[in-house]
Amino acid sequence: MKIEDLLGPKAEGTGENKKKESPLKSLQIDLDFYSESLKEVALEIDVEDLSSFPIFVAHQHEMTIGELIINREELGTQWTVHASTLEEFIEKGLIKKDKKELFESNYKDPSEFMCVFVVVPEGANFVFYPYKK
Repeated sequence: MKIEDLLGPKAEGTGENKKKESPLKSLQIDLDFYSESLKEVALEIDVEDLSSFPIFVAHQHEMTIGELIINREELGTQWTVHASTLEEFIEKGLIKKDKKELFESNYKDPSEFMCVFVVVPEGANFVFYPYKK
């Protein structure tokens, strides 16, 4: 599966005509703002035995993975976040089955760090970001 398969139509009003600034600056601001809520969702995913490996998908497009938990339009922020799991990423082919153990061994403590799959027009990557204390 290609990353393009997960993206729906491009979000309007993304400021493409503005001077290009790293989207990661606004992501950091939003993750700090969302931190407490994301930590609660990660804990809930674990407690309900859905997965020991929650993954948050941060994007500025329409996505077809995970469940919408934070809508940027409703909150007036820059990033929307979906909640997913390692198991869904494997099922959708975003992480190959033979890379599961490698992913798990690199996964950081979910009570201290959020695992964020950041999707930008140039591509996507995993980031482990500490919860704000």
